[in-house]
Parts: sequence; structure tokens; C-alpha cells
Amino acid sequence: MDLSYQTGFGNEFATEALPGALPVGQNSPQRAAYGLYTEQISGTAFTAPRSHNRRTWTYRIHPAAKHQEFRQIDNGNIVSDFTQVAATPNQLRWNPLPAPSIKTDFISGWSTMAGTGSPDAQSGCAIHLYVANADMDHRYFYSADGELLIVPQQGSLLIKTELGNLYIAPQEIALIPRGIRFQVLLPDGMARGYICENYGAPLRLPDLGVIGSNGLANPRDFQIPVARYEDKQGDFELIAKFSGNLWQARIGHSPCDVVAWHGNYAPCKYDLRRFNTIGSISYDHPDPSIFLVLQSQSDTPGVDTIDFVIFPPRWLAAEHTFRPPWFHRNIAAEFMGLIHGAYDAKAEGFLPGGASLHNCMTGHGPDVQTFDKASSIDTSNPQKIANTMAFMFETRTLLRPTRYAMESPARQTNYTDCWQGLVKHFNPEQP
Repeated sequence: MDLSYQTGFGNEFATEALPGALPVGQNSPQRAAYGLYTEQISGTAFTAPRSHNRRTWTYRIHPAAKHQEFRQIDNGNIVSDFTQVAATPNQLRWNPLPAPSIKTDFISGWSTMAGTGSPDAQSGCAIHLYVANADMDHRYFYSADGELLIVPQQGSLLIKTELGNLYIAPQEIALIPRGIRFQVLLPDGMARGYICENYGAPLRLPDLGVIGSNGLANPRDFQIPVARYEDKQGDFELIAKFSGNLWQARIGHSPCDVVAWHGNYAPCKYDLRRFNTIGSISYDHPDPSIFLVLQSQSDTPGVDTIDFVIFPPRWLAAEHTFRPPWFHRNIAAEFMGLIHGAYDAKAEGFLPGGASLHNCMTGHGPDVQTFDKASSIDTSNPQKIANTMAFMFETRTLLRPTRYAMESPARQTNYTDCWQGLVKHFNPEQP
């Protein structure tokens, strides 16, 4: 497997698969080397501030305009209209989706679970689960609606993008910018995981504030592919997700034909196990914002459209403290997934590959067993949470579940039972 990477996040990168393919001193020469076409991909407005501007110049065998006319095709379980069913304040949880019984590739295996906003308004997000058992044979895809944060839970993915290849396995993530074309192969034959499709501002690393210059996700741990091109002719499909729907066009060549590129609008991968966890070493359980990996900023300072938060292996050392997440209600909506192991706030029922949704001001927290255990544990001893990797897509707006999610056999209709055994301990005569 030919895989090479550059490192950094948001940097200006330059890479070429053939010597001299990158022009020197200008972006668009009259005649590009090797008979290539020059094409710029802009991920932000042209006049965005330099610190926020994202664009990449590509030097490719065929321009992206060369394909047949698009025609709309069936969306499957992909949804972008989040008004199909009423939003609910109920706590929701799902078992992992089963493996498909028919040949299903990465795109055909999407099922939208919840979302907010609209791709047309470039605001909000969609949350999908994917489960697949076949390569994207002769098919390529891009989303014009939003960038894709891909979180594998089972099985690795070889993502062949027009700017180079990414290989990700469970406990790694990939970030594919809006409009970047790619194909997904399944080295393990079966794959399952989660996708957050971000309609808003591109995800970025958060500022660290009083933490200082190091910590959380470090920029150098993000890996960006080097140029690697396919010079393939044939009868291929190009699938576009546009305005919430899927469209198909015939294309006579592989769109992964970029011989060289430079810029800062590029896919990347990150190993979640490299996250530098911050925590309390005195008392109290800190807010989950200390586990923030990436954020999509909104027009309100300090209030994000999307936060991607993880709960990795870590030491708990806070004394005289209820160490798991406390009972809480948030202005934000929380969609959680479990990649590996067990989640420390639930003793049972939350399985790897499963998911939960707790909406705005919906009460949630530890189940009965977790509460009882955490209330009596000896906090003079530190505790290592070792076998875990959970995450959360958090949004400032209501997450509306889809009809598919509400009617899915994977939905745990008895989820609320996990709190019913919490008994009354109150005694006004005993402090």
C-alpha cells in the first residue's frame, strides 16, 4: 500500500508526483508542465481573511468539468430534510447497525440519524451512520453540501482522494473537505462507523487559551496526503451530494488524477490516541470542552456550530469528587458514539458502533450502576480508564432525528429504564 503523508493542520502544503509538475513563481502558467490542466479548488470565499482562507491549486490530467450531465438518483437512507418527524425531548439510543445482507459500498451504506439546519443555507450538520461490505468499484463521490468527518468503528478504510490517499482504521479519523472527490475501498471487507457532515464553517483546531501553546490535538499529528495520481480511462460513475440529494454523472476517467498540488484545502487524518488529555488533579469533574478535538465556529464568539469531542483513555485523580460525568442538561444537543471498549458513564447498553442522542435541555447522565459505584469509590486512589474511546458531535442547535432513526429496529425503546432505579436518598435529618 503506497501511503505517504505530510504533517500539520491548516498549513500551506506543496506536493508533486512528477518532478517539475508544480509551477514556480506563479499559480497558473500559460502552459502547465506535462500537458496538465490548472484548476483551483476554493473552500472559502475569495475575500475571506488570510488566516481563514482555504484554497488549493491542482495540476491534473483532466479538469473537473469533464463529465456527462448529472441526473438525480435515489437517496437511499440519506436525508437532508430534518422536518420529517417531530423533534423529541426524549433520550434516544441505538444498537449498532447490522452488516448488510447485500453488496453495499461506502456511499450506499449511509443512514442519516439526525441533523439540523440546511445544506442550502450552509448552516448546521447531518449525522450519518455507515455500514458497508464492498469497495466503491468504478464509483467516485463528493459532497457539495459539507465537509465530512469520518469516524470508523469497525474495519479500516482506504480513501483515495484526488489529492492523495488516506488510510484510516478505528480510533483514527479522516476529514474530507467539501467538494473533494474520493473513492473508498475496504481492506478488511467490512466497515462500520459514523460521519458528521458539516454544512457550516470548516472544522479547525480550537485555541488553547490558558492551557498554553501545547495540548489537546497537536497540529503536527495531523497527516495530509502527498500527490498520487491515477491515469485511468473507463466507464465510471461520479456521485454528487448536492442540495441534500444524490446525483450521478458518467465520467470517462478517474477524477483522482491530480499530479501535483499546493494549498491548504486538503483532506487529512488524525489518530485519536495521540490526543493530549487534560483533566482535574484536585477536585470536580471538568466540562467536556477540555476534550475538544475540532470545532466549527459560528457567528457567535464562544458558541460553536459543531464541536467534535472525544473521551479517550485517561487517569482520574480528582478527590472528594463524583468522577464520571455528572447529571446534566445542556443548551447544546449531544450525539454520542462509542468506537472501542466501554463508556465510563454507562454500565451497560451503550455498545461499540451504537449511538445516543440527548437534545437541548434533556436530562441525562450516569445510569444506576455507575452512580452507585462512583458514589462509594475510594477517591484517595487515582483510577485509570483504559479500555475506551467514545466521542461526541455537539451542536448549538436542536438535532432532529430522522424517520429512519425513530423507526429503526436498532433503536432501544427501553433506554429510559436505565435511570428508573435511581432511588430517593434524601433525608432532612441526616446531612
